[in-house]
Amino acid sequence: MLAGPPPACKRSGMRLARPVSHVVYDMDGLLLDTEVFYTEVTQRIVGRWGKVFDWSVKSHMVGRPAIESARYLVATLDLPITAEEYLREREDMLAELMPSAEPMPGAVALTQALHARGVPQAVATSSSRRFFDLKTTRHHDWFALFAAVVVGDDPRVARGKPEPDIFLVAARDLGADPASCLVFEDAPAGLAAARAAGMQVVAVPYPGMDVARLAAADLVVGSLLELSVADLGFES
Repeated sequence: MLAGPPPACKRSGMRLARPVSHVVYDMDGLLLDTEVFYTEVTQRIVGRWGKVFDWSVKSHMVGRPAIESARYLVATLDLPITAEEYLREREDMLAELMPSAEPMPGAVALTQALHARGVPQAVATSSSRRFFDLKTTRHHDWFALFAAVVVGDDPRVARGKPEPDIFLVAARDLGADPASCLVFEDAPAGLAAARAAGMQVVAVPYPGMDVARLAAADLVVGSLLELSVADLGFES
């Protein structure tokens, strides 16, 4: 469960500090509910050695490049395998699950509403291109709304989150000034990356995430269902 309820976004007067012209989204746990798959598969692996994969560990991994997260997992849980071995083992298990990913509550409606108002939107995900394609298997029409998609293994992304590279590439692909971009994130690493890129951030903590770790966001909401386009500075 969430560590205390996040402050709700009030539609009567809550606004971002700067005007927004473009919107960029993380994907896992924000647009698509894939985090449950990562948790299930990782627990199956670490459970062989009597280890528990919970949010005290996972919260330090979400949003980061896969190899960095894997190294943290192996070191923290003292696993008798390498990070590379862990990633190889989880690859096929995840690949079976990812095509069944469902949208997070409110994600489709919000992105469609912004698209209808001509707001350029992008996805900036640490997922590889292969996993992005698997996760969006049943959502091609929805993801066609996004003017740009930047994945974690894009050669232009030299450093993963919490470095700002992926968000700066997304801004360039949108033809946007980073200062005019708004990022939606659910993870501390993504929040730090967006801040480093000079962008404003709305945090939407995934259930289980300690909300205090996302306190640096401009707005924190419990779900995308709590937001309207007017809350983001666009007329509804």
